[in-house]
Amino acid sequence: MKRLLFLSGLLVLVAIPVGAGGQLKLAVSPAHSFAPAVLRVRVSIEPSAVNRSLEVIADGDQFYRSSEIQLEGDHSPATFNLEMRDLPAGDYRVTGVLKDGAGHERSLVYQDVRVLGFGMGD
Repeated sequence: MKRLLFLSGLLVLVAIPVGAGGQLKLAVSPAHSFAPAVLRVRVSIEPSAVNRSLEVIADGDQFYRSSEIQLEGDHSPATFNLEMRDLPAGDYRVTGVLKDGAGHERSLVYQDVRVLGFGMGD
């Protein structure tokens, strides 16, 4: 059982790029925390003239939060640091979406995290 928990923990520490092509990287910490949680999200973007917005989403069963940052193409910073505060207990998928000027998705990455409650079964 301990081995399974250890392997599961390792898997959630890895951000999984979906069609990212190296344009977008995401790191969320901590991967496991207690509610109300503060998640620190670091997003790295490969500079490009077509980059126009970055959306960061924390999506859970009972809670949703998102932030959208306007970008200035290749003049934007390469790294963004965000904090998502007061997340209640639950499993979350934290997603970064890089978009062009028409709102089309250029790149998407995500990482799963778990916020534990203090009650039984949380």
